[in-house]
Amino acid sequence: QVQLVESGGGLVQPGGSLTLSCEASGIDHNTGVVSWYRQAPGEAREWVAVISGISAGANTLYTDSVKGRFTISRDAARSKVYLHMRNLKPEDTAIYYCRTVQNNIVYWGQGTQVTVSS
Repeated sequence: QVQLVESGGGLVQPGGSLTLSCEASGIDHNTGVVSWYRQAPGEAREWVAVISGISAGANTLYTDSVKGRFTISRDAARSKVYLHMRNLKPEDTAIYYCRTVQNNIVYWGQGTQVTVSS
């Protein structure tokens, strides 16, 4: 059974760094594509980054607003997908979710809050 559990959120000052973890159990990390999304208060949920399966080279893509600041990675041995965030800005404040699709079913985690504020 697929289960996604995010952790690592918190309060950080502008310019700071934070690493989010998504424990992605029940998926095949060789083929499973995992994405990070975020939702700010009063805003629609937006896609942030994606990583392909390991057999596909673990290729990554990012939305323009986080390019050069965020890095997505995965550790199949630990069944985890990470979102390393640096040079954080107040506009990065949001609930961050990981997402995957298995057998045409979309799975979401419960989210982890990131607040960037001085």
